[in-house]
Amino acid sequence: MVRIMKFFYSLSLVLILLFSSTTTISAATAPAPAPSSAPTDIIRILKKAGGFTTLIRLLTTTQVSTQMNAQLLNSNNGMTLFAPNDNAFQSLKPGFLNSLNDQQKNELIQFHLLPSFVAITNFDTLSNPVRTQAGDDPERLGLNITSSGNQVNLTTGIVNATLGGSVYSDHQLAVYQVDKVLLPKDFFLPKRPPPPAPSPEEKPKDSKKKSDADGPASSADASSANKRGVMLLLLTFFLVAVSSL
Repeated sequence: MVRIMKFFYSLSLVLILLFSSTTTISAATAPAPAPSSAPTDIIRILKKAGGFTTLIRLLTTTQVSTQMNAQLLNSNNGMTLFAPNDNAFQSLKPGFLNSLNDQQKNELIQFHLLPSFVAITNFDTLSNPVRTQAGDDPERLGLNITSSGNQVNLTTGIVNATLGGSVYSDHQLAVYQVDKVLLPKDFFLPKRPPPPAPSPEEKPKDSKKKSDADGPASSADASSANKRGVMLLLLTFFLVAVSSL
C-alpha cells in the first residue's frame, strides 16, 4: 500500500513539472502582438516635412484636415494632396488670402485634393480635366495634369504649376509639393446669375382671367337684383290700388 502511494505521489510530481515546463515554453515562444499602426494625420506629416505653415493653417481653419483623416480611415480609394509650400503662398498677390471668405478658402484647399491615390508614375493615366474635391465643373473647377518623363505639370487656366517631388506616400495618401498655389478659374469668372424670377406680365394675365371668370357671375347677380326691384315696385302699386277701392 505504501509503495502504491509513493508511486502516485511521484507520478503527480512528474506531471506537475511537465505541465509547468510546457507552459513556460509556450509563453516564451508565443509571438508578440503586432504594433497597431497609427491613423494617418496630414498635419503631423506636413509638420514633419517642414515649410508648410500656411497650408497647415488653412487645412486647420477650414477643417479639411479632419475631413481628410476621416476619409482616409473610412475609404479604400486613398487621396492625393498637392501641397504648396510657404514660398508658393508668399508669391500670391498681397492680401489675396484675406480677401477670400470661408467658403472660398475651403474651395481653395479642396481644389488641391484628388479623391484617389495617384502614384507619381501614374499621372499620365489620368483623363483631363481631372476631378478634384472642389467639384467637377470643367469650366470653373477644371484641373489639367500632363506628364512628360519625370516632369508633371498642372494648369488651372489661371496658374501653371510644376510638381516638385514627393513629400509623403504610403500607398493610401500621396502628398506632392507644388511650386505655386493652384487657383481655380471659379475665383475669377463672373458669378452665375440666379435663375430668372417669373415675368411680371404674367400676373395681370392671371388677374384678367380671374376678372373674366368672375364677370358673368357678377352680371347675373346685378340682373337678378333689378328684377326683384321691379317686382317689388309693381307689388307696391297693386296694394295701393286695392286699398283705394
